[in-house]
Amino acid sequence: MKILIDMNLSPDWVKVFEKYDIEAVHWSNVGDPREKDMVIMEWVRANGYILFTHDLDFGSLLAATAAETPSVIQVRTQDILPPSIENLIISALRQFESELNNGALVTVDKAQSRVRILPIRRG
Repeated sequence: MKILIDMNLSPDWVKVFEKYDIEAVHWSNVGDPREKDMVIMEWVRANGYILFTHDLDFGSLLAATAAETPSVIQVRTQDILPPSIENLIISALRQFESELNNGALVTVDKAQSRVRILPIRRG
């Protein structure tokens, strides 16, 4: 599993994922911090990564385009720093590993984690 950490999350997440033997890179190390979401999505797809973000726009992009990839993990908590939600994120990654490897949108908050298999279809 390879994870790209979006600009809206701390680069400290790289070390957290590495602790669990998960390859991770922060977008600031591979792309322009001002890049549009579609460019980030294409980079993630082309390089075989899963996107980890606090930005709800990526879920909307998946739905609008009916894309089958890339997988996205979106955090829906106020405190997005590793000490606060590390266990939640790692637990969700383990719980939905198979779905993430095949194309999914995983939403994580303090109460629960949810998964939607890609492509997201309306109605």
